Amino acid sequence: MNTVVDEFMKAFGPQVSKQLASNLGINTKTAQQMLPQIAPLILGGLKKQMQEKGGAPRIDHILNKYGNQNVLENISSVLSQRANDPQPDPRLGGLLGESGVQATQMLAKQFNLNSDTAMKIIPMLTPLLLGFLTKKRDTQGLGSQGIAALIDQNGDGQILDDVVGFLMKGMTSGGKGGGNVLGSLLGSLLGGRK
Repeated sequence: MNTVVDEFMKAFGPQVSKQLASNLGINTKTAQQMLPQIAPLILGGLKKQMQEKGGAPRIDHILNKYGNQNVLENISSVLSQRANDPQPDPRLGGLLGESGVQATQMLAKQFNLNSDTAMKIIPMLTPLLLGFLTKKRDTQGLGSQGIAALIDQNGDGQILDDVVGFLMKGMTSGGKGGGNVLGSLLGSLLGGRK
């Protein structure tokens, strides 16, 4: 069974990578390597919200407030707008908190990015992933429980288990073992295994 990250990458990965690279002035291969590392962190933030602040209805609230499936029809303009944000917030408010800042620092080091560029990556990708989840909820009749089940793919309460493979796959050609570092960060974010 495909995970949410796998589905997102298959449907939108090439287009998002191309536009991300264009807007940030990085090469497309680098963007392709980053996507499957960043998406699990965003999902991890959602998982933590679900665990600590009201279960599946909390995810429904976040998607209702911040998710918009229309962004998937305007990927270029969404990424361009976010790239020009003078105050990008990798914390995503309280969704990732300091883990978002730490992830940004790790991405900057791993992919040799300047800090200003790295700060934009998580805020650029989040609306697309939330839009993807919203689309799945609204067009497939999944409801909040269905989306919650997708976020915790195998139903064991450990999103880390579901996405760590993508963190490692993202590092196959990236080098320097950064996937392990981001995997540890995700474990810390969720208070689970590292």
